[in-house]
Amino acid sequence: MSQQIIEELLSKLSIEEKVKILVGIGDTTSSQLARVPGAAGQTHPIERLNIPGFVLADGPAGVRIENPACRATAFPVEVMLASTWNPELVEQVGKAMGEEARSCGVDVLLAPALNIHRHPLGGRNFEYFSEDPLLSGKIASAYVRGVQSAGIGACIKHFVGNEQETGRWGLDTFVSERALREIYLKPFEIAVKEAKPWSVMSAYNKLNGVHCSENEWLLTTVLREEWGFDGFVMTDWGAGEDVVRQINAGNDVIMPGGQDKLEQVLKAVREGKIPIETIDRAVTRVLSKLLGSAGYKSTPGKPDLEAHAKIAYEAAVEGMVLLKNEGALPIDRGKKIAFFGVGQILTVKGGMGSGHTHPPYVSTILDAARERSLAIDEELAKKYAEAVSTYKEELEIFYRDEPDKPSISEDVVGEADIYATAQRNDLAVIVVTRVSGEGWDLAPEDFYLRDDEKWLIDTVSEAYRKIGKPVVAILNIGTPIDVASWREKVDAILLAWQPGQEAGRAIIDTLLGLVNPSGKLPTTFPKTLGDVPSWTFGGEPAGSPKSVTYEEDIYVGYRYYDTFGKEPAYEFGYGLSYTTFSYSDLSIEQDSEQVKVKFRVTNTGKMPGKEVAQVYVKPPKGKIDKPQKELKAFKKTRLLQPGEHEDIVLTIGYKDMASFNGKEWVLEKGTYKIMVGSSSRRIHLEGEFKIHEEKTFRN
Repeated sequence: MSQQIIEELLSKLSIEEKVKILVGIGDTTSSQLARVPGAAGQTHPIERLNIPGFVLADGPAGVRIENPACRATAFPVEVMLASTWNPELVEQVGKAMGEEARSCGVDVLLAPALNIHRHPLGGRNFEYFSEDPLLSGKIASAYVRGVQSAGIGACIKHFVGNEQETGRWGLDTFVSERALREIYLKPFEIAVKEAKPWSVMSAYNKLNGVHCSENEWLLTTVLREEWGFDGFVMTDWGAGEDVVRQINAGNDVIMPGGQDKLEQVLKAVREGKIPIETIDRAVTRVLSKLLGSAGYKSTPGKPDLEAHAKIAYEAAVEGMVLLKNEGALPIDRGKKIAFFGVGQILTVKGGMGSGHTHPPYVSTILDAARERSLAIDEELAKKYAEAVSTYKEELEIFYRDEPDKPSISEDVVGEADIYATAQRNDLAVIVVTRVSGEGWDLAPEDFYLRDDEKWLIDTVSEAYRKIGKPVVAILNIGTPIDVASWREKVDAILLAWQPGQEAGRAIIDTLLGLVNPSGKLPTTFPKTLGDVPSWTFGGEPAGSPKSVTYEEDIYVGYRYYDTFGKEPAYEFGYGLSYTTFSYSDLSIEQDSEQVKVKFRVTNTGKMPGKEVAQVYVKPPKGKIDKPQKELKAFKKTRLLQPGEHEDIVLTIGYKDMASFNGKEWVLEKGTYKIMVGSSSRRIHLEGEFKIHEEKTFRN
């Protein structure tokens, strides 16, 4: 939208109308102004100037509108999208989401979420990408580009330090500026600079004493002046305490708004507490983006839901992470299979809260097994179906998106039944599920197996393995759980995350080897919660925290485990395949601005597959403490046939290897090591380059 048109509109808008553009209408389920009832929010329309009320909708795994008329595709959750390590595929997902949002009358999709996996118990880790800022930023950038290619805006969130749900509305997050710059702000910086999102959502929490939505350093100095962000900032729903401080700090839109907020802002403008120049600047930012919305300019067509289902399927299969395989996978189609676990029927497509979705269908594991004509134990399946049906009331509450998640015991069958199935089947598959969502964090008991789950795994393992029949575990979860205590009792573990509406088909096809798993972990699986460095997660006082301190500073995830020699259950970047790959021919070149890394990846196995090559940089010892190594580049290969190779070329800028010393970014002189691997701990090639003089960079 041209600046001239916006200036003309500004000259015609009254003060009251300008404020209406900056304050939402409130409850979109009851307001007569709602264009799309059930959407997350909307701004006020200015009908005399033909300015519509712009519609905002969740969410990270697909368009969420609480209206039966708007069914939309449920895509894999964000942690699974990050597990693909495939920005090109994620961009396709984003484009599909954007097309569906536009078809529902939405102007801005409130996604993606870029907060960091600081602790495995984070309730919304499923809808955040990774523990690593580079991976998060690159995948988020692809997501944003995809969404905005459909002519609507993306809103990256929650800016910043919203790594937990406990106490989030007023929690004061204390974190050093170095950790902010290198870890927590970095994915937002990458997305802003590479993808230019229309909007940023300020977080509920405070940051070092100041509400994020009232933080001028965060919203103006860093976001706009340093990074060049030219979009608008909106609050999370009901965030902050003072609308005057919010708008003066650079938070342009107050959501969900309502009459009280509208009157507060209008009163502040009339009393001179908010300068009219500040209001005009905010209105300009909003109109410059929203008047360019495809929904405003044209009538959207219907999305191709069938094509989008295929994209959801591709994203799901590429995000599957094979954690263990001792010859049990892939499964021969003719084998007789006994499925255990209520998750075969109650397959979890995604999480709760703003990450929830209302798809036209969900492919469950059991349905997909039947669809693929597998020889399943129907007698056993019937017992699970009968058990699940007795929880009808609890499940209805669950699917209404309330945090009272049902916990159905896994003692559906007895020990004698399990031993009987072992005699008539060739292998067992056990499904373990977890659900989390917005508004609550997980408890330690959610990380570890329940007693009934332990009993099921123990009993099935003993019944099958002692007669030479394999046991496979499927993890249908949104966050890491304990695997170290029981993994020796099974022959294979497939981490299926929460794969969206194509969950069952994606899981079954991976088990059968119709697709080769190529996902890699975007987050560390610790052996125990006691190994996690973020020991103050949750904050103080316990139960109703007022503050939380990020005492681990920059040592988040693998940065901690690798630097301090703590062995995880499965490391960052880890993932097996049904084929094998070799790495060779490393060469390193450098010029005045960057390092260029070249190498070859070859499929040395017997099955087509994709590999994720990861480049880590190990710094020299210097004045600034640094992690043992950090991810600085990655590339997922195309599908390589047996014997086929791909030559990979990746560049790393010097600033991207620098550390923040409190004032500026510094790249110290010395010898740096390039480490090319298939995970943070499986390094296949090493080389070196030198920095002869210290380099400094501005923010």
